[in-house]
Amino acid sequence: MSPLAFPTETLRASDGACVEICTHGAHVCAWQPARGGERLYLSRRSRIDGGAAIRGGVPVIFPQFAAEGPLPKHGFARSRPWIGAGHGLRDDGRAYAAYTLRDDAATRAIWPHDFQAELNIEVGGDALDIELSVVNLGAEVCHFSAALHTYLRVSDIAAARVVGLQGVRYRDSAAGEPPGTPARHLETAEALPIEGEVDRIYCHAPPQIELRDGDTRLVVQSRNFPDLVVWNPGEAKAAALADLDPGGWRQMLCLEAATIATPVRLAPGARWRAAQRLVAA
Repeated sequence: MSPLAFPTETLRASDGACVEICTHGAHVCAWQPARGGERLYLSRRSRIDGGAAIRGGVPVIFPQFAAEGPLPKHGFARSRPWIGAGHGLRDDGRAYAAYTLRDDAATRAIWPHDFQAELNIEVGGDALDIELSVVNLGAEVCHFSAALHTYLRVSDIAAARVVGLQGVRYRDSAAGEPPGTPARHLETAEALPIEGEVDRIYCHAPPQIELRDGDTRLVVQSRNFPDLVVWNPGEAKAAALADLDPGGWRQMLCLEAATIATPVRLAPGARWRAAQRLVAA
């Protein structure tokens, strides 16, 4: 499992599938399906001192994606302590855990809303399920964007291909297109290679895509996340990331279920839910 020294909890299904979770950010750090083999990338240089986010695994992005607004990059959920809200085994042997995050003085100082976020994690067999939900506890409508910033492990980024995005329009952030730019590029590749820096937001993406890494396949499914981010920093930009392993960009690819292009509008008392399922195939 993860090589890092920060406190984590391990969920283990009856068939041996397991995940490792850090309550800092309710962050899934590692995942091994029942068939074995680590499927998430986690940098050994990650640090959580001073409220920093963990580099790798599955950071929870809320209530802002990247710099798409006035808040700190990617919001605050990934760098806040979450509270455990129960864990155990289902009747079918799948392991589960739940975590919650409430507003406090620090969050309200930069995002003035009363809320409760919940993260539900289930693992078993070849699948990992992560569901994010947000309840608006305030008296006013709140708006937010969100994502599950999933770092998938690959043997070599040069051999990785993403299948299922052909015909989908995207915004190309690596080309310098600023937040709010319309998705004007059309994906033409049936099997998308990752060459150099890739930073794209695919809008109205299909609910299922596939990552092919040589003979290894992984299916990424989403529910109520209309967008998909494909990100790899490439060699030059990776060299400037102090918390990324040397050469780590070759072993990871982020495929992020997200809601970015059209932020969520959540009425008082309402709940929003979205989920991502990873299936080792």
